[in-house]
Amino acid sequence: MTTCDKTVLNRLKRTEGQLRGIQKMLVEEKDCAEIITQLSAVRSSVDHIMGLIVAENLKNCFENPEIDAAVQEAKVAEAIKLIMKK
Repeated sequence: MTTCDKTVLNRLKRTEGQLRGIQKMLVEEKDCAEIITQLSAVRSSVDHIMGLIVAENLKNCFENPEIDAAVQEAKVAEAIKLIMKK
């Protein structure tokens, strides 16, 4: 497991905990604004995780380039497309 994998896994676990907390807030009928604030935090966390994964993909593309330039270009284009989805 690479450092990025561990970082991503830890962030996912933290985000999972946040989601469980939001579920508890809903059951306890907490204030809507508080719930939205927590949901926004989860969204930010997921966005950050996506960024980490795409960055690792790009880093790998440049550190281990494909022999075929067309394949390399396709991999970089795919990473850019993933960034643009965000």
